[in-house]
Amino acid sequence: MPHRLAAHLPRPAARRLRALLPAALLGAALTAAPGARADEAFVTSQPAEMLSIVDLPTRKVVATLPIPGKPAGIAVSPDGARAFVTSPDGKTLTIIDAAARKVLHRVDVGGGPLGVAVHPSGSPVYVADWYQHRIVAVDAASGAITGEVKVGDSPSGLAVTPDGRLLLSADRDSNQVSLIDTASLKRVATVAVGTRPFGVTIDAAGKRAYTANVVSNDVSVIDIPARKVVATVPVGDHPYVVALAQGRAFSTDQYASTVTVFDVTSFEKLAAIPVGDYPEGIAASRDGTLVYVANWETNTLGVIDAKTLKLLADIPVADGPRAFGAFIRRTGP
Repeated sequence: MPHRLAAHLPRPAARRLRALLPAALLGAALTAAPGARADEAFVTSQPAEMLSIVDLPTRKVVATLPIPGKPAGIAVSPDGARAFVTSPDGKTLTIIDAAARKVLHRVDVGGGPLGVAVHPSGSPVYVADWYQHRIVAVDAASGAITGEVKVGDSPSGLAVTPDGRLLLSADRDSNQVSLIDTASLKRVATVAVGTRPFGVTIDAAGKRAYTANVVSNDVSVIDIPARKVVATVPVGDHPYVVALAQGRAFSTDQYASTVTVFDVTSFEKLAAIPVGDYPEGIAASRDGTLVYVANWETNTLGVIDAKTLKLLADIPVADGPRAFGAFIRRTGP
């Protein structure tokens, strides 16, 4: 299953087999002109080979940008200036001027690029290579590859601590998380987690990380300084990634079509919120009042109230949204 990198074999996979489109859309046209807007969601849609840009206050798609190579991973720089998209089938990282909606570079990173994360300074960008079991560092401005580090088997989700010192990689087929020193680009530790970790999320304090474990149907909570798991929390069927808001963790449960919510202090389960079919990427708003979830099979971006735990709206986006990574673009102060 190259389009989903065989990370897990989803129920709708047979309906998603499509021919790879030509990777020749370097000067991609837009459906809307850029302009000053409030916060936005940059949603990758894998079968559509599209990036949908959603204005979050109005809950409308305001632009689309074709991205060849079955795009999956997404990371927006902390200052909102650039967006970075991985295309596993195209073996590329696309670097985008987020405000102008313009492709700046397409970087051939080889292998199977999937997860992507940006250093808090804005550069470098880290790309997880699923097939070659490594993380590649890319200069955000030039697109030059500046280094790489070997990790466990099939790295998927990536996250950087807020101080920029550590990069965490969810090594799916090694059932572990690798901790990499960003200054030396060397792996300094591994932490065993649940079965088949996919997404990894770090809290704002940089103290804890949360991995969604696809096969064991749980979330591992890692104490980063202690480099050990301090809790294992059962969630729904086939969890994909975790978002954090309001002192709560929100896990997308692919096969259950729910988002499981638990308290990050007591680890008590608070709710299982029904959302669209096959939820994947998930992220919180800047103020933590809303949580956005990409629903692969229903082609929507769901909006959840982080306090009431109610689904407020579904925003239509391009076919097969994944939005795997930090897909919220913060604009303005």
